[in-house]
Amino acid sequence: MQTQQTSVQELERAWMEEAIRLATASVADGGGPFGALVAKGSEIVAIGNNQVTANLDPTAHAEVTAMRAACQKLGVFALEGCVLVTSCEPCPMCLSSALWARVDRIVFCADRDDAAVAGFDDRKFYDLFEKKPASMWPTPVEQLDLPQRNAPFDAWLAKADRIDY
Repeated sequence: MQTQQTSVQELERAWMEEAIRLATASVADGGGPFGALVAKGSEIVAIGNNQVTANLDPTAHAEVTAMRAACQKLGVFALEGCVLVTSCEPCPMCLSSALWARVDRIVFCADRDDAAVAGFDDRKFYDLFEKKPASMWPTPVEQLDLPQRNAPFDAWLAKADRIDY
C-alpha cells in the first residue's frame, strides 16, 4: 500500500510540474500564466492553458480548456474517474466547472494569494463560496505545494508585452 501511495504522489508531482510548465509556456506564447491537465488512471488525457486574451474568451481559463479537450478526447461530457491538476487554485468559475464535470479530485499548486500578487485578484469571487466550508463540498480540493509554484507568475510579471486582464 505504501508503494502504491508513493507512486501516486510521484505521478501527481510529475503532473503538477507539467501544469506549471504549461503555465509558464503560456506566458511566452501570449496567454495568461495558468496551465492545467486532466488525467485518468496514470495517463494525461488532455492539457490546457489560459487563452482568455488569445481567444477573446473570458471563460478560456486553463482548467476549462483542459476539461473541454478531455471531454472531446474521451467522448463524454462528465469526467468521473479523472483528476484535474492545475498550476494555480481554480477560480470560482473553474471550480464550479470542475464540480459540474464531476472530476474525482482537483489538485492545485499556487493559491489565490499568489495569483493576487501577480494581478489576478479574484478573492472577491471566492468570498461568495466562503459560506459553506470546503469540508462540505462534493469534491476534495487539495493544495500540492512545490518550490517553483510561482514560476508562471514570475514569468508573467517579467513579460513586458503582457496583456493584463
